[in-house]
Amino acid sequence: MENHPLIAVLGCGSIGRRHIQNLGSLGHSNIIVFDLDYGVAKAAAQEKDLSIAKSAKEVWQRRPRAAIIAAPTNHHIELACAAAMIGCHVFIEKPLSHTLVGVSKLQREIQRNGLISLIGCNMRFHPGLIQIKKWLDQGIVGQPLSARIQTGSYLPRWRPKQNYQDSYSASAIWGGAILDCIHEIDLAFWLMGPGGMAAAFTRPAHVLGLKTDGLSEIILEHTSGALSNVHLNFVQRDYRRNIQIIGSEGTIEWDFNKGETKRYGPDGQMSQNIVQPQEWELNQMYIDELNHFIDCIDKNVPSCNPVEQGIKVLEMALQARMRE
Repeated sequence: MENHPLIAVLGCGSIGRRHIQNLGSLGHSNIIVFDLDYGVAKAAAQEKDLSIAKSAKEVWQRRPRAAIIAAPTNHHIELACAAAMIGCHVFIEKPLSHTLVGVSKLQREIQRNGLISLIGCNMRFHPGLIQIKKWLDQGIVGQPLSARIQTGSYLPRWRPKQNYQDSYSASAIWGGAILDCIHEIDLAFWLMGPGGMAAAFTRPAHVLGLKTDGLSEIILEHTSGALSNVHLNFVQRDYRRNIQIIGSEGTIEWDFNKGETKRYGPDGQMSQNIVQPQEWELNQMYIDELNHFIDCIDKNVPSCNPVEQGIKVLEMALQARMRE
């Protein structure tokens, strides 16, 4: 007999399998899996001796307590709505969707049934970014005035076993750098507060032979008066991910590659340099966000990134996709 309620994982690609593995590490083995490609689902199920569904309808008939939506982006809303309608808590991988169609219905179903939702923006669980959030909340660098948030990488190296031109990331409809790299837009609002778009410029990934967006510069204006410059691209040969936040009493810098989070004081000198623990592994972010989701369900408290926040971030991403 299982010790935990049933959890459904819908989508058994790389991220879906990661969640299956991490659920196991957290002691959850009562899992049912589904994928649009039955062969993919079967392989994932056999690895961990899990239940497998031949259709999404079969998943809902089993009445899982929670569902992890890790299918391609264009199926997120359909699957999440179906889950919410039967009273199933939902964890939805980023981005929430590639369109605003159906998101209001999803939000209504979640509210109607009193469900916990979480958009899977795992970067919120990075130790360096958690430290930045603490500093900002404590007012350590005074009033935040400006942020520069950047990520750049090379799409052909994301999934070496797959032709990048055949990936969902390459789709001009539901792919592109803006939706795939939406973490940075989410971080801008999480760290700097609510706001809206002031300007955006986007360019297609022609250097990769793609029509979808490959590079974007987004300027956000926060209600506090602060500005954020969000740079996203997947045409850059070297990998970069960093943040600089300028405050009235100091500056914060974070470098993903170096694993360093620095704070500069009012005198312009570095006052703290917190180095990422040597034993820390990238997968810990995914474990922590999954544990957060389950803990919120158990305690019946809202998650740190519910669907209503995901909708606001998606709105900004879609606005940026329209700018040229």
